[in-house]
Amino acid sequence: MSDRDVKPPRKWEDLAVGEETRSRAMLVEQGPMIEFATKYDPQFFHMDPDNADQSLFGGLIASGLYTACMWRILDDEENGNIAWVCGVGWNDVRWSHAVRPGDHITAHSRIEALRPSNSRPGVGMATLRHWVTNQDGETVFSFVSADMVYRRDA
Repeated sequence: MSDRDVKPPRKWEDLAVGEETRSRAMLVEQGPMIEFATKYDPQFFHMDPDNADQSLFGGLIASGLYTACMWRILDDEENGNIAWVCGVGWNDVRWSHAVRPGDHITAHSRIEALRPSNSRPGVGMATLRHWVTNQDGETVFSFVSADMVYRRDA
């Protein structure tokens, strides 16, 4: 049973600027990576291991969208206990290093700002900085999100 199954969701008032999370490491597996790319991002350097070495990347790499999906799984494990309404935007999105089969990635987040919503009294706004690192500590994906969180009086 996870913490989310036991504890009630954390409301906006429970969050603190500077709070950080770090996920477990996730192995990037070639099969699911290729399957995703074949369906959603069919570029040869994402799905053709026999020819990917002819690309600028010199080998098979994960689609940026696949990296974002893997981030989502890891982030939910760490921040899924927050009473999210929804995300409303991503800024400063960067894929700074290629993700390759066999990499181990870890998701990190930090709450950068909190403010009450101007238009919805039962909601607060949270700004989070997210980054994903590989086994070498290199940031491979990063962005800043704007998210709505339920308040206690919602």
